[in-house]
Amino acid sequence: MFLTVTLLRNRIPGSQWIGKHRRPRLVTETMKRSMIRRLEIEAENEYWLSRPYMTREQEYRHNEERRRAGREAIIAASRSKFPAHRYATEHLNHLNVTKKWESY
Repeated sequence: MFLTVTLLRNRIPGSQWIGKHRRPRLVTETMKRSMIRRLEIEAENEYWLSRPYMTREQEYRHNEERRRAGREAIIAASRSKFPAHRYATEHLNHLNVTKKWESY
C-alpha cells in the first residue's frame, strides 16, 4: 500500500495508472534497454534517409517511361470495354428486307 495512503488517508481517485493524478511508474532496466534500442533504430533510419540513392539530376523524370506505359495500359483497358464502331447502315439494314417501292 502507498505510504501516502497509510499516513495521510489520501488515495488516488479512479485508476491508479491513468489520469491526471496517477501513480508514477518505475523505470526498469528493460525499459531503458528497449528505449535505447528504439533510439538506435531511429538514428540508423535517419542516417540512411539523409543519403539519397540518386542525385537530383538522376531522380528528375526517372520513371517517365514506366508511368507512360502504365497510363497507356489503363487507356487500352478502358478502350477495350467499348463496343466496336458501327454505322447507321448496319443498324438499319434489317429494314431492307423488302423494298416495295423499287418493284414498281
